[in-house]
Amino acid sequence: MEKFQTFTGIVAPLDRANVDTDAIIPKQFLKSIKRSGFGVNLFDEWRYLDHGEPDMDVSKRQINPDFVLNQKRYQGAQILLARDNFGCGSSREHAPWALQDYGFKVIIAPSFADIFFNNCFKIGLLPITLDHSVMDRLFNAVNEIEGYVLTVDLQAQTLTTPDEERFTFTVDTFRKHCLINGLDEIGLTLQHAGKIKQFEQKRRAEQPWLFL
Repeated sequence: MEKFQTFTGIVAPLDRANVDTDAIIPKQFLKSIKRSGFGVNLFDEWRYLDHGEPDMDVSKRQINPDFVLNQKRYQGAQILLARDNFGCGSSREHAPWALQDYGFKVIIAPSFADIFFNNCFKIGLLPITLDHSVMDRLFNAVNEIEGYVLTVDLQAQTLTTPDEERFTFTVDTFRKHCLINGLDEIGLTLQHAGKIKQFEQKRRAEQPWLFL
């Protein structure tokens, strides 16, 4: 998993509440357990005017010019602003996979669905919760200023605006440690590779019949 420390990214506003995981990545695309390849179908039913199916040539599809991510000013966005209860609905892990594969590193909202929130941390995608009043200010700023960016400092747990205004956010200490060091569940396990090998060798010596 890629280490997450400090970065500055373009912000895109998705001004909708209760965005569920089927809207984030529709069910017909859940045919792979790889974490890559889902970005082109992120928000598929909103990004395109035609119905999407797996293996379609995206370059030939009808783009919805009114959808925020299709607007030129938000191309290359790495930070997504959202509203209440983002990621509700089914527990599909493909939803954060699609957001990350598209290019997002941070999702900011007043609240998230619990399972989606937890799944984000497992892949290094940072979900940040902020008060409604702060979210309203950020939405207004993004809408008014083209190319609006935020700087995210995970170590300091701050968001910094272009005019140097700072907002603080909270994050669980263990999850923060994992993100900063690029440790997913496999990475955490491999930290104990030596002890695991010692256990396996001892078990093989004491109970060899288990390995016949």
